Amino acid sequence: MANKSFGQKLLGVWNTRTIVTVAIGAALFGVLMNYGGIPVFTNTSLTTAMIVPVVVGAMYGPLPAFVAAGVGNVIADLIGGWGLWFDWSVGNAVAALFVGLLPIYGAYITDGVFEVKHAVIYAICCVIGNAVAFGVVTPILTAVFYGSDLNVTFLQAIAASLGNIAVEVVIGIPILFILAKRYKSRSNLEEDE
Repeated sequence: MANKSFGQKLLGVWNTRTIVTVAIGAALFGVLMNYGGIPVFTNTSLTTAMIVPVVVGAMYGPLPAFVAAGVGNVIADLIGGWGLWFDWSVGNAVAALFVGLLPIYGAYITDGVFEVKHAVIYAICCVIGNAVAFGVVTPILTAVFYGSDLNVTFLQAIAASLGNIAVEVVIGIPILFILAKRYKSRSNLEEDE
């Protein structure tokens, strides 16, 4: 993947395996949004669902992570019976896009490449991605689609951002190191002396 253009890295890898993984990831995201979290604010949870875009993004790239989280949030809305909240679906998708930017800055998990510098950049991307997703995108879409009171949306956005960042960084970074180590050990890359 290192020889691909910026656009190709952003689109990620798309094949049958990707589509199946994105579909399973979206379903898992939807279930975990409802049943895999701890409520921290009104309609906002510290949820393990945010691990799904970390894994999907690590294996296939930013756009597959975007799709898995966006569709997964729609599934979560349907399972939860809350109605469809596209503002939050798009917000989660945007946050997942930033989480999946790994190949853009040289972290190729499936090639066994994930170092401390990549972990630091990844953490920064998580913070920026959640700030953009829930501090800008979600409130704008809430105002456009629903005309809701933005005070509640901003409070929910802060709670969602802090919870997502905690999960993506505290749990996500060790998972990325484990995945990279697993792929590296499977690749038979050894230097001859």
